Amino acid sequence: MSRALYAPALPGLSTTDDLDTVINWGLGADSTAYLARVLTDPAAYGIDLDRAVVLYMATGSEWPETRILVEEFIMPLLREHGVRFVQLARNGHLKSDGLTILDDSRRPERLFARGPWTLWDDQESVGTVPQQAGTRKCSLWAKGDVGDWWLEQVFNGRPFRQILGFNADEEGRRFGDQVASKVPGRSGEFPLIDWGWGRKQCEQYLHARFGVYWPKSYCTFCCFPASMGALPAHLERMRSHPEIAGEVLRLEYTAMSLNPNAKLYGRKSLLELFDPTQPRDRACLAAFERELDMPWALYHVRRLFLLADDGRRRPVKRSTERVDLGRPHQLALKLTTVSERHRVDVEHDPLYGRTRAWLRPRSKTWPMAEELFTTAPARVINKQDTGFEHAWCALIRNPAAQLPLA
Repeated sequence: MSRALYAPALPGLSTTDDLDTVINWGLGADSTAYLARVLTDPAAYGIDLDRAVVLYMATGSEWPETRILVEEFIMPLLREHGVRFVQLARNGHLKSDGLTILDDSRRPERLFARGPWTLWDDQESVGTVPQQAGTRKCSLWAKGDVGDWWLEQVFNGRPFRQILGFNADEEGRRFGDQVASKVPGRSGEFPLIDWGWGRKQCEQYLHARFGVYWPKSYCTFCCFPASMGALPAHLERMRSHPEIAGEVLRLEYTAMSLNPNAKLYGRKSLLELFDPTQPRDRACLAAFERELDMPWALYHVRRLFLLADDGRRRPVKRSTERVDLGRPHQLALKLTTVSERHRVDVEHDPLYGRTRAWLRPRSKTWPMAEELFTTAPARVINKQDTGFEHAWCALIRNPAAQLPLA
């Protein structure tokens, strides 16, 4: 079977069921409040459970407390009412890699935390972090695209309605969804907005129903808490899970080794927000140091900042090549020794071990090029954007001296 197709469905279920309603569930307070309320009397809310499916896309980096609450309070409801629950995940970076059905059942036993390929895998493999600018491409990549692929294959153009848990504080998302929707036959519905339920009302409903505070659902390495004004609460969540904080710190540190501007929160890095004099912050930093105790690599990184014919800035092109593998101090010594012999400036982080040498620093005006060697945890793959070498040679007329490091 092609990876672009489905994993085998469970007995009694197929992709050709007579569905007409899809309920997107992101595990957060909003969509969970909708789902819990509707299941008190599905028919009263216009839901025929025989023709409905709850759809969940596993991002791979959900917070532990969210998964615990889901399995304790909501999964039993799904089983009690025989709700069909489909859990999906990507197989790889490209659409051609396809998706995997992690579970398709009316008696779901557990929530799948991740699938074959996650957003974390994608970001870490290329040495970057989610970007705040523009649309939430990370969410579209990990959730929207996967759900749409499944919907297109299941409905094949026939009409259906998709229920989304945007709350009444997010009225603008209704119109954004209507503009962005590309699945044939789909009609979006936004009941929380119609009910006038904002986030506060959703949280209050869940607390009254289950006696717990339902936390916000988002990836552990999400870049948006800063822009949403939720950074203090986010840091407290990190402090409650120092091992997760250590992983995210490593992701950011690796990205910033290849690109100093790749801070998780735009102008602020997660690392600079932890105070080593505070015990709970110190626990997170200690976890970070444990994460760095792994093989490192020496990378050759080049970037091109080009202009289109009409003068607009084109997407940045990058080439990343791993040229050596070893322990951080060994690679640092090698890079420092060779760089000094060739009179190339070297930066060294004495606290966590990164060493960086700039052959061609970034200038201030486009078009421009950037070239460096850097050490970082060995999680980044060799990757070069299409047409990079041709564009590099066309822009660079006086190549910088190459360091004999390979």
